[in-house]
Amino acid sequence: MLTRLKIQNYALIRELDVELSPGFSIITGETGAGKSILLGALGLILGQRADSAVLNDKNAKCVVEANFRVDGLGLEELFSANDLDYEQYAIFRREINPAGKSRAFINDSPVMLKVMQDIGIRLIDIHSQNQNPEINEQTFQMMVVDICAGNQTNLLIYKESFNQYRKLTLAHDQMELAIEKSKADFDYFQFQFDQLDKANLVEDEQLELEKELELLTHAEEIKSGLSMVTELLNGDEGSALNQTKSAITAIIRMNSFLPEAIPLSQRLESFYLELKDIAHEAALIADKVEFDPNRIRIINERLDLIYSLQQKHHVQSCSELIELRNGFEIQVNAVSSNEEELFLLLKLKEEKYGEVEAMARQLSVKRSQIAEQIEARVLGQLIFLGMPNSKFKVEITPLLTPTVNGMDSVNFLFTANKNGLLSEISKVASGGEMSRLMLSIKALISKSKALPTIVFDEIDAGVSGEIADRMGSILKEISADMQVINITHLPQIAARGDHHFLVYKEDTAHETITRLRQLSKAERIEELAKMLSGENISAAAILNAGELLR
Repeated sequence: MLTRLKIQNYALIRELDVELSPGFSIITGETGAGKSILLGALGLILGQRADSAVLNDKNAKCVVEANFRVDGLGLEELFSANDLDYEQYAIFRREINPAGKSRAFINDSPVMLKVMQDIGIRLIDIHSQNQNPEINEQTFQMMVVDICAGNQTNLLIYKESFNQYRKLTLAHDQMELAIEKSKADFDYFQFQFDQLDKANLVEDEQLELEKELELLTHAEEIKSGLSMVTELLNGDEGSALNQTKSAITAIIRMNSFLPEAIPLSQRLESFYLELKDIAHEAALIADKVEFDPNRIRIINERLDLIYSLQQKHHVQSCSELIELRNGFEIQVNAVSSNEEELFLLLKLKEEKYGEVEAMARQLSVKRSQIAEQIEARVLGQLIFLGMPNSKFKVEITPLLTPTVNGMDSVNFLFTANKNGLLSEISKVASGGEMSRLMLSIKALISKSKALPTIVFDEIDAGVSGEIADRMGSILKEISADMQVINITHLPQIAARGDHHFLVYKEDTAHETITRLRQLSKAERIEELAKMLSGENISAAAILNAGELLR
C-alpha cells in the first residue's frame, strides 16, 4: 500500500508531505484546486514521462517520492531480476532537473522508467475519468476474467512457455528461409565441389609435374649429352681418365728424387677418383632417362586440367584450388547440417506447442467456469447501483492458435435497457453507465487482492443522490480488501471515507500554491456541509453533514 507521498516543486505544489493509511481515503476540493496535479505527480512515480514544464520554480529540480509497503505481495523475484534490494518498504523517486532531464530511483538505485512502470503497476492502479474507455479493451477484459479465475500464476507460466514457443517458431522460420536460399545455390556448390574433388589435387603437384615434363621433353638431349660426357671421361681411347692415369704414372716416377712431385701425384689421384665417379654417375643417369611419349601425354593432360581449373577460378596454384574445394564442401555440408537442425527445431517447436496448447486449455477451462459468476456479480452490483434492467455477458470465444493470453478471445457485452440488445460496451453505455459498470468490475477484482492500492478519480461522475450513496458503499466495501483513495465531489461518497484530505489553493505574496491537509472530524463536517450547500453553510447542511458521517 501507499504509505507516504512527498512532492517538491511540481506545478502549483511547492512542497507537500502526506502520510496515508489503509482503508478508504477521500480527497475533496474545489474545481481547479489541484486534485489533478496530485494525480500527475503520482503518475511520475509510475513511470510517466515529463519535462521541465512541470517545474514550479524553473531554476530548481522537481522531486516526487512515494513510499510503498511491499511485503507479502510476491515481488521478491521482480526486485531481484532488476538488481534491486527487496525490503518491507520500497521508496520510488523521480527527479526532473531544469533542463528537463529525468532520473528514476527505487530504493536509491537508479532504474530505467520501464522498470519503474513494471513494478509500479503491481503496486497501484490509478483510475481517472479518461480511463473508462479501457473497459472496452480486450486486454483489460481478459485481465478481469483471469483475476477472477485465479489464473495469474498459471498465466505467467503460460506466457513464459508461449514466449519460448514463439522464439522456437521464429528460429525455425529463419532456418527454413536460410535453407531455401542455400538450396538455390546448392547445385552450383555441389557441381564445383564435385569437379574439384574429382581432380584429386595434391599440394605442390603442379610444380612436380612441370619439372618431370621438362625432363621428359629433353630426354634425348640429356641422354646424348650424358653419354658424351661418359665417353670423354671413360672412353676406350684418349679419355680423360686414361690420360689422367698416364699422368699419375709419370709423376710417381719422379717422387723419389723430386719431393715436390709427391703432392702433385696425390692431387692427380684425387682428381682421377672424382672423374671416375662423375663418369659412373653420368652413366647411371643416362640409363635412367628414357623418352616416354605416353608419360608425356599423361602429364600434359593432368597439367591441362590443373591450368583450366586455375583459369576458371582465377587462382595461381593447386593450394588455392584445394582451399576452394574445401570451401565448397563446407557449403554443401551446411545444407545437410541445416536440414538436420531444422528437423530438430521443428521437433522442439511441436513439443513446446503441445505444452502451450495444454496450458492454454487449462486457462480456458477456468475462464469458462468463472464467466457466469462474473456476470452474476457484476449484474448484482449494477442493480444495486440503480440499473435494474441491465444485462451483462462475458463472451469467451475459442481461438484456433495460441496467443500471448492463451487460446481465447474475451469480449464484454452490455446493455442498460430491458429491451436492449447485448453489444460492445462502447456502443451502448453512457458516461454514467460506464462509470458504474467500471466500479462494479473494479469491486469484483478487488477481492482477488491483485493490487494493494487503487486510486479513483471521480468514478462517481454522472451520478448523484441514492446512487452516489450506493457507490460510496461499494467503495467502502472495496477498501476492506485494499487501500482505496478516492477523489470526489459528492458528499455521500466523501462521508464514507475513513480518512479525509482537502486540496486547496493558497495565495502568497508572489504566487498561488496548492496544499493538501488531513481534516479533523469537525473539519470534515464543515467540508461535507460546504459540499452539500455551497460556500454559505446553513445549519441544516451542518446537521446533514453530521448525519452523513454517522
